[in-house]
Amino acid sequence: MNPLERLKLDAFPQPEPIMLQHPVLLCHGFGALGNFVSKGLLHSSCMLLRSHGVLAFAPNILPYGRINTRAEAWCEIIDVIKAKTGASKLHVIAHSMGGLDIRYAISRLARHTDILSLTTISTPHQGTSLAKLTLNTPDPIRENVLSIMNWFGNNVYPNIPSDVLGALRQLSPEYVRQEFNPATPNHPEVVYQSVTAACGKGTDIPINKLLIAFNNYIYEREGLNDGYVPTEGARWGTVIAETTLSHAEQIRLNISSKKIPQWRDLWVEIAQSLRKTEPG
Repeated sequence: MNPLERLKLDAFPQPEPIMLQHPVLLCHGFGALGNFVSKGLLHSSCMLLRSHGVLAFAPNILPYGRINTRAEAWCEIIDVIKAKTGASKLHVIAHSMGGLDIRYAISRLARHTDILSLTTISTPHQGTSLAKLTLNTPDPIRENVLSIMNWFGNNVYPNIPSDVLGALRQLSPEYVRQEFNPATPNHPEVVYQSVTAACGKGTDIPINKLLIAFNNYIYEREGLNDGYVPTEGARWGTVIAETTLSHAEQIRLNISSKKIPQWRDLWVEIAQSLRKTEPG
């Protein structure tokens, strides 16, 4: 083998440009622990998309709040991005609970005029039994856990009071299926697409040890899942991708170096899919 082979130059070594007509807003889900290692839950994904020429934004809002409260916060973000860019509409890529927030904003806050497409990644469109696990714990334990989480949320994001209990109740299967979905229909002017995920029990893909208990709990009640959200319940609109990355790995948290290319390919695939949703 030629010893200089590894030094051979690529004609185009830069990331493939993804030319979109509209900016992209990335909406994070429930939680804030990832902020210990990043500027935001979706900061790494945002910077990846920017390296491909996508005008992407990944702001932070309150980590623990009811869907309507979070949706209103995202609407303020949308207005800021539109003012900054001069764009008439945005693409939205939402992870986990963020997908419910944006569905609410589109359907019930009339933000269909601002959003061209919504792509959800492992959003609990049918709720998740994991939310009930916390709600059904003994009162003293539950109150202590909620108190700590609210305290943490209020410190990392003091602008709006955290409401962990309210958020968990709205992530339960009963609430999402019986109340949220019937009152939050899709808008015909918005393109809806989704990404599902499955790993751990019921698959050949191992899951992080920290998620094994959650993964097993959901599997026994709702089948395949990514450690937080049931696979089937993440379907909404057109399914554009199915990944074996866990819920945290999808946003580059607790991910091994071997899986970084898989994470990268997933987000690039999502961004490329947005081309098909643009007019003309």
